[in-house]
Amino acid sequence: MTELLAQVGELPTTLLMGMLGMVMLADAVPLLGVLVPGDAAVLAAVGAGRPATGVATVVAVVAGCLAGWSLSFLAGRRWGERLRHSRLGDWIGEPRWAAAEALLRRGGGRMVLVAPFLPVFNALLPLAAGGLRMSYRRFAACATLGATLWAGLYVALGITARALTGLLPGAPNPTVLTMAVGLLLAGPVLLGTRHRLRAVTGANAG
Repeated sequence: MTELLAQVGELPTTLLMGMLGMVMLADAVPLLGVLVPGDAAVLAAVGAGRPATGVATVVAVVAGCLAGWSLSFLAGRRWGERLRHSRLGDWIGEPRWAAAEALLRRGGGRMVLVAPFLPVFNALLPLAAGGLRMSYRRFAACATLGATLWAGLYVALGITARALTGLLPGAPNPTVLTMAVGLLLAGPVLLGTRHRLRAVTGANAG
């Protein structure tokens, strides 16, 4: 695993960002997103440490997330009820689906904006938004802003982690160490963020 991450860090920036965008697209798909470590992928990309990596990472994350969420939104608009009562709906669970709809009815676009910070709901809310016939323009605007904020947070964590790893003597590959330290930093930061979001939106982010 360490050698694979080291090789990823040596990829050309364009290819690395393309791969990151595809990872984030998969991360935005219901159920599949649970298996895709989107946060780790962002930190690994920042760990490459090239001058344009920070901005390029944000662009790749936003593009990938918006593409994945848009597909979910359109699927929800066209096949929402059918999907809800399909095997996919059974895997998601009716309580989660109902909770996502309740959040959207109460918070509207605001919930789409904070969705990237809410595990599980980040992939389910776009599907539910499509089923509830939310305006795609409103959905896309809120989703883009939310993805940008989430990406910016992780890029900042990655840059901080890389700076800290640079202080360690004889440190291993920076991509690997940046990802590890970044995930450690992300824990308390995201817990604090989710706590504030629950207070503001009433969302059960746990």
